[in-house]
Amino acid sequence: MVQILLRSGKGVGRSLRAQRSFAPPPGLTPAPGGCEARQADDHSDRGDHPMSKSSWQSCFLAAALSLTSSLASATIYTYAADLGPEAAGATGTGIVKLKFDDSTNDLSIYAGFAGLSGTTTVAHIHCCTALAGGGTVGVAVTPGTLPGFPAGVSAGSYSAVIDLDLASSFTAAFLNNFGGGTLAGARSALFAGLDAGTAYFNIHTTQFPGGEIRAFPERVPEPASLLLAAMGMGALLLTRRGRRGI
Repeated sequence: MVQILLRSGKGVGRSLRAQRSFAPPPGLTPAPGGCEARQADDHSDRGDHPMSKSSWQSCFLAAALSLTSSLASATIYTYAADLGPEAAGATGTGIVKLKFDDSTNDLSIYAGFAGLSGTTTVAHIHCCTALAGGGTVGVAVTPGTLPGFPAGVSAGSYSAVIDLDLASSFTAAFLNNFGGGTLAGARSALFAGLDAGTAYFNIHTTQFPGGEIRAFPERVPEPASLLLAAMGMGALLLTRRGRRGI
């Protein structure tokens, strides 16, 4: 958070002396010399400004770069989608959200569904289809069904954390065919598929054994990414305004 402290003393005419201090967010390293600027009494047209535009912009840009470096280490990737019917006559709807932490290789799965034509049997994550957003392919995560997924219901919710450091979290076919026989390869293939729109979440029912509702989750920007984008735009606007004022 940037804090601005302004102290003004008595001066002659339009002269002004002030100091502004910028406290960087916790964990950030201040720019060399600190974000401080002092302007002595000045009788020029810029004498009214306690701190020059260029100094203010430099401080802002330094803080933005430091914050960018700090936030760049974020390791959570989120994907989400609305579940819908994949077969004629299917009536179910739902939502799914996937969150992957690449520092632990844990995949968190959240799903909610209702109005299914049949009752649930199994659910999986499939990958990777030949075309984005369509087609079918074998199961990637997990063999059989997702652990703890509710069976025999037409509406419900599901939450689980899958450890992608375990070979048992992937089907043998996916591990060997898409992952090249390694866990690192399987993880890379899975998230490459999610990013490319070729991985989908599927809920199977008694009425539609091949799958009643499914969706291809898409990447969702995290708050940190949005903050970085906002700060970058702010820095750009400040720079442009500064150039116009020269």
